[in-house]
Amino acid sequence: MLLSVKNLSVSIEEKKILDDFSLEINEGEVHAIMGPNGSGKSTFSNVLAGKEEYNILKGEIKFKNKNLFDLNIEERSIEGLFLAFQYPVEVPGVSITPFLQTAINARQKSKGQEEVDALTFAKNLRESASKLGFANDMLKRSVNEGFSGGEKKRFEILQMSILKPLLSILDETDSGLDVDALKIVTDGVNSLKNKTSSFLIITHYERLLNYIVPDKVHVMVNGKIVKSGDKSIAQQIEKNGYKEFF
Repeated sequence: MLLSVKNLSVSIEEKKILDDFSLEINEGEVHAIMGPNGSGKSTFSNVLAGKEEYNILKGEIKFKNKNLFDLNIEERSIEGLFLAFQYPVEVPGVSITPFLQTAINARQKSKGQEEVDALTFAKNLRESASKLGFANDMLKRSVNEGFSGGEKKRFEILQMSILKPLLSILDETDSGLDVDALKIVTDGVNSLKNKTSSFLIITHYERLLNYIVPDKVHVMVNGKIVKSGDKSIAQQIEKNGYKEFF
């Protein structure tokens, strides 16, 4: 079991958002969480990533059989968690290439492995960027600075291709993308799928799941999973909405 969440309840500013939430994801699986606005989807992704403003009321999260709450944000990343944000932020003054090289070498160091030298890393980064249609001149810029919405999402896929996380959480990564940008992003995700990498996709829309076919779809309402099944659930929601799940 890669990720095990049991009876998790979470609040923020004294308002309960997650209520007895449970979920299990195995290695190599793609799971999707769908639900109406305010159901707790993004809260769950933020709790996984380690944002500190949330109050854990009860429950547990284990990642690779480790208590996730014992790990800070950096340690979670090193262990193989990656969160693709709905609205990636700009980081002026932090250049892409050294930023990613530092992240890679932090993981290498934690595993007792040799760090990657600058020339080797730059070569590998250019090759990965080329496959994703990410222009080499953009690698000289600061993180997300001046990027369009589609370019920011494409850069997140580039980060995943370099960092090779065990669990990638895509929090409404399709938000604001046109059809062409969506295809580029989803092609990138599909190219990263393998027997050990897993994905948790948080979305409102079936269209994303037409490109990245999930093993399981979960419906989230009022902070908990109320139904799980295959992709047909997404088709049902697209047709009828969420009214039958309340």
